[in-house]
Amino acid sequence: MSPSKRYLKSSDAARQLGVSAKALRLYEQRGLVTPDRTAAGWRSYGPEDMVRAAEIVALRAFGLSLSEIERVLSGDPRDLEPALGAHQAALESRLREIGGAIGRVRELRADLLQGKAPEMAELSRLIGPQDVPMIGFDLPWPWGGERFELRTKARLTYIIGPLGSGKTKLAMRLAEALEDAEFVDLTRLEDGGVVAQARLSADATLRKRVDAALGWLIEDDATVSPALEALLVGLLGSGAKTVVVDMVEDGRDHATQQAVIAYLRRASDLPKLFLMTRSSAILDLAAMPSDEAILFCPANHSPPTLVAPYPGAPGFEAVASCLASPEVRARTAGVVVRRVAV
Repeated sequence: MSPSKRYLKSSDAARQLGVSAKALRLYEQRGLVTPDRTAAGWRSYGPEDMVRAAEIVALRAFGLSLSEIERVLSGDPRDLEPALGAHQAALESRLREIGGAIGRVRELRADLLQGKAPEMAELSRLIGPQDVPMIGFDLPWPWGGERFELRTKARLTYIIGPLGSGKTKLAMRLAEALEDAEFVDLTRLEDGGVVAQARLSADATLRKRVDAALGWLIEDDATVSPALEALLVGLLGSGAKTVVVDMVEDGRDHATQQAVIAYLRRASDLPKLFLMTRSSAILDLAAMPSDEAILFCPANHSPPTLVAPYPGAPGFEAVASCLASPEVRARTAGVVVRRVAV
């Protein structure tokens, strides 16, 4: 190694790039980055490695799979066009929102020149989340009817909580309270693959969409299984504006879980999502985008709260303690916590 160049260990490189060390190892496994090794065998990322890793992270942010990224970095840019098209559509949508707000400000200023004072509520809407819908309902057992209100624009919200915290009850109640929402029971859909396969056989359009999604997931090292097909049927075949999914990681190995979350972030034709999870492969706190949110159900059954994905934020450590690796999740699958009357 050249003494004039700065080399970073995996954790520092991941922190600088805004991803997890697991993500860097996955890039290495696919041959996208080739970090040096120290005399002790530790990975060491030099300036060139960091430039390449940053390119991968940027392409990932555009929604490209690892196979697509391999092709782009090899000199074939064709996979960039649909990704850039989706990004352009998102930017144009934000531009329309900003344009509307600017127009309203102009109207208010014109009213002021004519001596007409604006209502305070109108001013609040200009600077606040006026287009963020409010969800409100009475919490089910085990909370005992407490009022719950949630205001979020997140495209994807994780529902996290320890065993017995009531997160399944919350998820089902959310699906009832939200307009045009559906709760996807993966256990029922899987059922040996029978239910999901029946829906695929009866709906050629759904079959085509699921096959396209499977192709993308396989490129990202996912393993096809009845559990994976059931998840895609639940997501792509619901027709609802919002889908609430129970324990999205169950029945899916580590690589498949990573591919699933990458797909959910990439796909532009999916509904708004609430995902129940306790897997660190699905929710990597070190690599969580800004358009996602965490809804945490405490063990003591105090009301669920939004938790920011930053160390030191209220509730962060509790969320982190709930997240386990896929290997640990597999060992604890089926474990049920019951209260014993005293």
